[in-house]
Amino acid sequence: MKTWSKRRLGRTDMMVSALSLGCASFGGSQHTDRDAVETVRTAIELGINFLDTSPLYGQSERRVGLALEGGWRERVYLETKVGTHPSRRGDYSAAATRWSVENSLRLLQTEYLDAVLIHDPGDIEVPLQPGHALDALLELKQRGVIGHIGLGVRQHAFHRRAIETGHCEIVLTYLDYTLLDQSVAGTTVPLALRQDVGIILGSVLAMKRLSGQEPVDSPRAHAMWAWCRERGFSVRDLALQFCLQAPFPCTVMPGPGDRPHLVEIWESAQRDIPADLWDDFRAEFGVGVGLRPAA
Repeated sequence: MKTWSKRRLGRTDMMVSALSLGCASFGGSQHTDRDAVETVRTAIELGINFLDTSPLYGQSERRVGLALEGGWRERVYLETKVGTHPSRRGDYSAAATRWSVENSLRLLQTEYLDAVLIHDPGDIEVPLQPGHALDALLELKQRGVIGHIGLGVRQHAFHRRAIETGHCEIVLTYLDYTLLDQSVAGTTVPLALRQDVGIILGSVLAMKRLSGQEPVDSPRAHAMWAWCRERGFSVRDLALQFCLQAPFPCTVMPGPGDRPHLVEIWESAQRDIPADLWDDFRAEFGVGVGLRPAA
């Protein structure tokens, strides 16, 4: 079995597992409290020590809180977000930010959050302006309520702006470092490395297109799926390990909704993929392990 060493998440100095746990799927009605508890605790037993949730994700925070009862909280780094609570979505004022953090602390049954991310702003200047989300988070950090501050959004220009403030310690990017798209490697990644900002790779299975199910809305994803299937592999195996072997420090964050899905992901992350298979995949699709980010 492979072992993935802990990785320093930028200047936060948090030593996080290479594979982390996105908890968005716990929020939906198709999953139960029991699913969340079993999945979180199994993940921790497997060595995963970094969890990410958000008020946007329905029941996720409450269910993660249940999973971390009884001493499990002390075994993980816990991250949530602000700005996307359904009752105050898009409100990045200081008051709304403080309210959101307090609500998350209550639901997660904790007195401290290791990291809080500004989540999906439509205009990056809004949460960064004086008296808004960033200032509120800096105050909460000074008070010892939260450990670190970051940004979770897709737009690379927003990543740059947040990093340039000097206060952004973590960037969560999604969909843009996968087998289908590596565009963030030429934009956010080099800047984050220069500024020692931690990198989280989200949506690494490309919204199920690389999950192992037959994709129907992407010809390129379908070609990869068929190619891997013919050779006795799941495209999920290559998709996960491509990100786990990224040539820059990061944590890779899939989002299984139940224990069986988590186990599938864990097994894919552990599966031995011969070097010659990667060579053939690169020859066919132009992408493989060893992609270098821009200088």
